[in-house]
Formats: sequence, C-alpha cells, structure tokens
Amino acid sequence: MALLSSSPKWPTLPDYFHEWALVDVETSGLRPGRDRVLSLAVLTLDAQGNQTGEFSTLLNPGCDPGPVHVHGLTTARLAGAPTFEEIAPQVGALLSSRVLVAHNAQFDYDFLAHEFAHVRSWVPVSRRLCTLALNRLVGPATPDLKLGTLAAHYGVRQEKAHDAQDDVRVLSGILRGSLSAAEQLGLALPLLECPPRQDYLPYVPKTPCAYRNPGRLQPGGPLVQGMKVAITGDTRVAREELVARSVAAGLNIMTSVSGQTSVVVSNDPGAASAKLKRAANEGVPLVDESTYLHLLEAVEPGQAKGAARQVSAAPASPPAPASPPASAPAVPAPAVPAPAVPAQRTATPAASADRADQPLAGRRVLVLGGTHDEAVEARARAVALGASAAVNLSASVSDVVVLPGGEADRRMSRIATLGLRVYDADWLLAPTTTAMPSSARNESGSRPDPAAVLVRGAVLDLTDTGAAWTVAAVWRQQAMCDVDVVAFAVDAREQVAGDEDFVFYGAPEHPDGTVRLAVDGPTEQAVTADLERLPLEVHRVVVAAAIDGAATFADVGAIEITATCGVGAAPTARATLDAATTERTMILAELYRRGDGWRLRAVGQGYDHGLADLARGYGVDVAEQH
Repeated sequence: MALLSSSPKWPTLPDYFHEWALVDVETSGLRPGRDRVLSLAVLTLDAQGNQTGEFSTLLNPGCDPGPVHVHGLTTARLAGAPTFEEIAPQVGALLSSRVLVAHNAQFDYDFLAHEFAHVRSWVPVSRRLCTLALNRLVGPATPDLKLGTLAAHYGVRQEKAHDAQDDVRVLSGILRGSLSAAEQLGLALPLLECPPRQDYLPYVPKTPCAYRNPGRLQPGGPLVQGMKVAITGDTRVAREELVARSVAAGLNIMTSVSGQTSVVVSNDPGAASAKLKRAANEGVPLVDESTYLHLLEAVEPGQAKGAARQVSAAPASPPAPASPPASAPAVPAPAVPAPAVPAQRTATPAASADRADQPLAGRRVLVLGGTHDEAVEARARAVALGASAAVNLSASVSDVVVLPGGEADRRMSRIATLGLRVYDADWLLAPTTTAMPSSARNESGSRPDPAAVLVRGAVLDLTDTGAAWTVAAVWRQQAMCDVDVVAFAVDAREQVAGDEDFVFYGAPEHPDGTVRLAVDGPTEQAVTADLERLPLEVHRVVVAAAIDGAATFADVGAIEITATCGVGAAPTARATLDAATTERTMILAELYRRGDGWRLRAVGQGYDHGLADLARGYGVDVAEQH
C-alpha cells in the first residue's frame, strides 16, 4: 500500500506530540560499559517537528578508538577533543524532559547511560523511541531497515554515513517520515519507559566461572573449582579481597543462597541473616572464615565447562506441556525441556505466486475477529497457502480476513482508508490468485516479504554463521499484559552450564557478550546470539516468552517471530505462533548446532507453569536471579 507523499507531513494526532531529542553516537566498539563514545550528536525538535537545538562533538575516550576503518576517528584526531565529563552538562540539558530518539535506540541509550555513569550522573530522559522498531511496525516497502535505506525511502539525503552529525540530521528526516506513516496506519508509538536512574553504576560484567559446579563441600573434604560459595556477615579479610582470591582460585562467588550452593562462609552462624536461614533450610554446609581461608590454599582442579563428561542419568523433565498438538508426532529430543512440536520440516523461501498450492505466496495476511481457535485456524490456512500471518496492521499487509466480530475492530476504519482488500473466512478456502497490488511492491518490483515462512516445528539452515543472528518477538499492540522474552544457552543435556547462561530482563547480556536481550518497545523484544563466538559446549540457544502475572497467552494472542542477520537487515525467516491458550510460558524458537553449521527451529510450545519453573527445567538456580 502507498502511504507516503513525496514530502511527509508532521503528524497531527496529539498522541504523537512530544519534545524530541535525536541522538547518534560513534563508539570504539559494540559493548556499552567496556567501549566508549568517540563522537556524539544531539538534535532537538519540538512537538511540531521544528528544530530547537543542535550539538555535536568529538570526544577523547582515553582508550583505543577501535574500528577506525568504520568511523574514521583516529587517536590523533581525538587527542584534542573534550572528555565526556566536560560536555555532560550541556548534553544533559538537551536531553532533559525529552523523548530520546535513535536508530537501534538501546545501543545509543546504553552507551549514554554508561558515559553518564562514568561522571557519576544519569541519562535525564524517561522515555525513548527506536526508529528501527517503529519501522518494523510500519513495514515500509524497503529491502531492509538500515539507516541509509530508510533515508532513501523517506526522501532524506545522506551525505556521510557513520558521521554522528550527519546521521542525526538524517534521523530527523526518517523520524518525520516514520511518524507520518505510523499515523496513517493508526499505530501506537512504541515508546519505551526508561526512567532516570540515580543508581546506574558503570557496567562491570561478571566473569563467568570456567568450571562446572561439582556439588556440596563434603565434611573434611576440599574445595573444588566450580563450587558455588556465598559469604555472609562481617569478615576479617576485606570482602573484596576474599572474593577476588576465591574467583582467582576458580570458585563461583554467589550473592545469595539456594539448593545449588556448595558452602556458606560465616563467622556468626547464629545470626538471623536470610542467607543463613536459606542455608539451614537447604542443608548447605557452613564454614567459618579461617577454615575457608585454609581450604583456599589447596583448591582441587575442577571440570571445565567445555570438557566432555559422562552422563549417568537423565535429568528430570519439566512439567508436561498444557496443550500438546493432538495430531502431530513429537520431535525426539533430550529429556530436559523437550518441546512437543510437529515433526520438523526444512523450510524454503516462499514459493512463487503462480504455483497452484501456494497462491498467497509473498502476501501478508492480517486476521481480525473470531474466537481464538477460529483465528488460529485462519492464520494456519493462510500460511499453508504461502502467506505470512501478521499480528499488527502495517504497510506490508496485503490482505485482511475478517471473522465474526472483526467488523468492530478499531483498525477497520484505517483498513478502509488504506484501500486494503478485505475478505471473510471463505476466501481462504479458494483464494483469488490476482497479482499483488503494485503499491505493495518495492521499487525493484519484488514482493515485500521474501522471508521464509516457518510453521511450528519447521527448521531453516542459517547460511551466515559467522555473524550475529537475532530472533525478535512482536505481539499485538493492544495486549494488556506484559511479556518477557528470555534465552537459555544450553549444552547437549539441555542444561545451562552456569546461571550466567540465562539471559533475561534482570541480566540482559551474557558476561562474554555472546547472547544479549534487547527491549525495543512495549510489544517487541529480541535475543541476539553471536553464533561464531558461542562456546563449543553450547549446543543450542532457546528463546522463550513468559507472561507476568495471572494472564495467559490467550490474552496476548499470536506472537510473530523473525530471524535476521545484522542490525536493520531484512528478515530471513518469520513464523506466527498462536497455538497457546492457557499457557503462561512458551518456547518460541531455538538456534541449534547441526554438524558444522547452525539451524533455526520455530517451536511455539506452551507450558502452564511460570518462568521460574521453566528456568529450573534448564538447570537455572532461580533463587540467585533475585
């Protein structure tokens, strides 16, 4: 559908009226807290899109500038630039009380947060908007969603890529075009709450313990590398030194006590501390500081996490799924969370539209109304005919199927204005095979949705395993409950090697940076895995979703997942998962090793239990996450 004129107008809906602070940073690397900002540009706009301020500067980071071939910022060029501390007050004034806007906003926000933390301050914004996430909702007819591609689509001239000042100017044009398109679609902006935090400390990633937990300290026995140790109460040796010596010896220092703790160190076993109470309940042994220091002198070698080990017995399975498919066989899988999904199929890109069995290939179908089961059946039929099933109205939607009750959907007026084709359920029994509207094609004439469409259980070989892959999940904008996306990096036994292999909102990045969680909006979260850098012991990365509170996936509705390789890249594959009803957790997808390569499997298996039970099934010590 055609959404834009040659000169997009600033939106008129009051919901879109905000004071904006557009930001772009060039950095010495990709990890906030470890790498530093080299160049920063800020441009402010009022609620009507008028420019009200502008600032840009190079920064002296006091470190190696990193990939000079990308940003062109050499040590010599940065030598005379100010430090962030010198410009922090000016930047803070520009950001204050405004919505921060950036392309891939979490990246820019996290870098700014750590730069402000270095100078004992915080980012003075309460909300942010990611133009990449906004355009994923808009769905423009572009080959990808990279900054340069969107600039061309929205008629913005890009003069110098990877230059913060030019990039933020380009971003202002992209914001204007994106807001105009979003208004025509009636989209709620994916504004993300990020209240200023006065306790935001510089990020110091925990170094993961290199050894497996050998279990409890035995009476009279030695400490073994990998043991989980908790320390409580006052110590004669400074706590920092005691922790450092323990870590150097190969022990895993934990901040709380659980059933997997090996030993608790305390000089006052009668104290009423929470750690000691938990240790008593779990039967965890106690030693005093002097005994522990003596044991530290002769810590025995442990088993490295990457080393092979004998499996004496299969671990216990998690609770059975609430609603396994009635007619499809389960995929053979290890005993620890074994999702019952249909027999796997290898996916191929959507077939051409002239094939008799794929008359809807390349189309995006939005289903409105009906009961949950009726909507699931309609989406499944559309996918079987070659289409992908959308969960939100976007510019990439080509057809709308209205089931009983769908006429009252608030999006129907927008659909009528946009001139989209509307059908009832019978259309899916014998769909017309007319060509897609020319307005739904991009400039090259190709279909706007070339991604492989996966059904539950289908797998796809990932061709470029030397790059990071992202599995993103998006759900209906009108959902009234919170959804949390999480990831587990598991071994051949479907167990995490350590609690750091559980990535979630409270710990959004693995300590080695190989698995990361990004929150791009209220209804979109994504997990990125750097496949080439994952340890050999990691056999798969499981991506799951959990609902907070008493709500179920019947309240959320369908969840669409996409797999992309690279920031802003076009999706390689997508799947719409909607079989869950009473379930509160769902395995969305898996990235898993296959010989020397990797595959993606769309899973869509729900469980009635909550996230804590799901995590325990993968061997996560849940008590230590709180």
